[in-house]
Amino acid sequence: MFDNARLKLTACSLLLCFNLAIAEDDTDDQADVWATIESQWIAEENNDKRWVDRLLADEFSGWPTNSPAPRTKASIKMWDRFNDEHGNLVAHELYPLAIVVQGDVAIAHYLYSSAYMSKDDKLERNNGRFTDILVRTGDGWKFIAWHGGDD
Repeated sequence: MFDNARLKLTACSLLLCFNLAIAEDDTDDQADVWATIESQWIAEENNDKRWVDRLLADEFSGWPTNSPAPRTKASIKMWDRFNDEHGNLVAHELYPLAIVVQGDVAIAHYLYSSAYMSKDDKLERNNGRFTDILVRTGDGWKFIAWHGGDD
């Protein structure tokens, strides 16, 4: 009977450790996803011209609310270049609402506040929301889709 109790205790302990390890992996994944999202905003604020190539998957399809249709990676790159000619993002703050990671796919919902300075020194403040979908690659998390924009 003692061996049976010890076996049950050992099995329960292993199960608990396994569940804690899974929970820790989920937390790490969520933190990595959030870091990728934040790095995209920081890259835009720092006028980094390479963020599209670095952070968007080749199959990317995103639908900003100011666009009549979804945009490909090439389209995002073209519009980013156009917007940079007219001004720059000068500040932002992100407010995460929920991040779900299932295997190699993550969905993140968040709100934002941003400030954009036009070339003629007009400051525009905006608030909005995004839902980003990311996939895990050999190079880390990359955006495969997003939807959102200014409210």
